[in-house]
Amino acid sequence: MRKKIISPRKFVKPSFAYLIEKKRDGGEFNHDEIRFIVDSIIDKEMPQHQLAALCMAIYFQGMSAQETAMLSEEMMYSGEVIDLSRITKPKIDKYSTGGVGDKTSLVLVPLAAACGVVMPNMNGVDEEFVISNLDKLSAIPGFNPKMSLDDFVERLSTIGCVIAEQSDEIAPVDGIIYNMRQLTSTIPSLPLITGSVLSRKLAQGAEGLVVDVKWGNGSFIKDVEQAKQLARSITRVGRSMKRRCVALVTDMNQPLGDTVGTALEIQEAIQLLKGQGPEDLQELVLKLGMEIVRLAGVAGSTLSAKQTVQRALKEGQALDKFKEMIASQGGKTDFIDDPDKFPKAKYVRKLPAPKRGYVHTINAGMIARGVQLLAQASKGKKLDPAVGVSEIKKVGTQVKQGEPLMMIHYNDESKLESALEYLRSAYRLAPKRPNPPELVVERVA
Repeated sequence: MRKKIISPRKFVKPSFAYLIEKKRDGGEFNHDEIRFIVDSIIDKEMPQHQLAALCMAIYFQGMSAQETAMLSEEMMYSGEVIDLSRITKPKIDKYSTGGVGDKTSLVLVPLAAACGVVMPNMNGVDEEFVISNLDKLSAIPGFNPKMSLDDFVERLSTIGCVIAEQSDEIAPVDGIIYNMRQLTSTIPSLPLITGSVLSRKLAQGAEGLVVDVKWGNGSFIKDVEQAKQLARSITRVGRSMKRRCVALVTDMNQPLGDTVGTALEIQEAIQLLKGQGPEDLQELVLKLGMEIVRLAGVAGSTLSAKQTVQRALKEGQALDKFKEMIASQGGKTDFIDDPDKFPKAKYVRKLPAPKRGYVHTINAGMIARGVQLLAQASKGKKLDPAVGVSEIKKVGTQVKQGEPLMMIHYNDESKLESALEYLRSAYRLAPKRPNPPELVVERVA
């Protein structure tokens, strides 16, 4: 519920035009002004054209760390703030800016719970890149991400983890601002991203946050320096709000793992929960998992954190926790026990390499859009769970002419040609082997 704070001194309400002008000219808002802005947005008193102008002014002039912290707090209190104090275990959440083939949240949420860390995870629209985690989980028959806040808390109390759809009751002003950012092309604004992330995650009851900031052609952040700035912004503002926070900047210039799709990615996540799967995803799950258990205080040293995460995977506790979470949300766990039960596409064909050489670059965004074209369904229906791509050749891999760069799984021949345009264009081959990019670019804490 909106927290009404009475200022110790009388606050004279400024005009919206004054506030826009102040930020346009590089001025800094005080706490009263930020509270007034948030109240005016949530009460629908600020006209849309002036909210658009304000978003644009913030985009160009930015906000200080103090301003951003005040904005985050006021946005957090614009709706319900979940109280998890009766749960004694540490509460840490994970946020990702979204990437192609990224299944890490599907693995880390139950993995953290298996290590004794409560994970209050709600998925927002800014945590996806074309295909969301909820799209992927929908491939499990019966799985339901919708729930009341009371049910959300109950599942956290009994199971320790949940992956839910973002509730409209959590930081509702953020949803209004996010829609305006989409309309005004101000999505990349660092203070508005920071305020959005922290207001929602902290309102969900998280005591700390591990952030995976992705950069590259498979992310909405294309520039590595901007990704580093966002990581620093979130961790700095998080600390000023007295919350533990750490961020990793990771490469998203090729898909993560060997698959892109829905059911295909769920099957790969199941492999990872068994301590198997592609090396890049194993590495990222391990590094992010170590950050979570260290931030939570479950493990004190780097070695202890690594052993804790590896043990939960190797001994099966993480997979068991995943099944428990899926069952509690209505999903059929026999699909997890036997992944062959997932639907399979009618057709599978290779994408042949046009010549001999090394995979020099991959446009992950093009692969995601190609898969989306294959999987798209009529309005109101979920994505086709059977389609996608697998066995993706990665940067630095040598291929012969005609050798498959990936395998394409599809059901509708009429969608194939348009998808192939994206999938073919995603690859660039060269005669010399390139240096594969480092997966983790920087750690910010």
